[in-house]
Amino acid sequence: MIPAHDLLIFAAACLLMVLTPGPNMIYLISRSICQGRKAGITSLVGVVAGFFVHMFAAAAGLTAVFLAVPMAYEALKWAGALYLLWMAWQALKPGARSPFEARDLAPDSTPKLMLMGFMTSVLNPKVAMFYLSIFPQFITPEHGSVFIQSLVLGFTQITVSFSVNLLIALFASGIAVWFARNPTWLIAQRFVMGFVLAGLAIRLLLEQRKTV
Repeated sequence: MIPAHDLLIFAAACLLMVLTPGPNMIYLISRSICQGRKAGITSLVGVVAGFFVHMFAAAAGLTAVFLAVPMAYEALKWAGALYLLWMAWQALKPGARSPFEARDLAPDSTPKLMLMGFMTSVLNPKVAMFYLSIFPQFITPEHGSVFIQSLVLGFTQITVSFSVNLLIALFASGIAVWFARNPTWLIAQRFVMGFVLAGLAIRLLLEQRKTV
């Protein structure tokens, strides 16, 4: 099984990912502000369903990669580090916008809310890149089945993302108003997130390659 220390670091990476503005967060915030908490939570159910698609696809794919092409780990490691550096730049770059600047969305029915949440999640490049490039850094064949380890990481990511996104859906309006009144905290959050993401990227680059 995955060591507790590594699992905690992975959970922290999941927290950083969900707090980094992306399609899922922007959609859930906008939907919650425009149509209310119930619509935001309904959309979140669809988003979480999309996470399961990413999880099972990554679990099956990574099992094949580790067993058939162990050297592919090195390429995935560099891809993961570059992706984290890109996310850090998105947080630190001049003119970065807050996801709490909601878009105007027309009211939708419950089935459509779930479908839109699902499609936003499945087609979200941020989630896909996270599963393909960050997952392998926390999997060691010596710790058992790569598939089972992938599922453990997947459920960890889903739990963290669901918890944070649920709070966002419930309190989106209040959070948006608070940030509008306290823009300095928004800037501080961006810089802290950016530097932590960059630090995690460096950690991945310095890590030794795992072998089967």
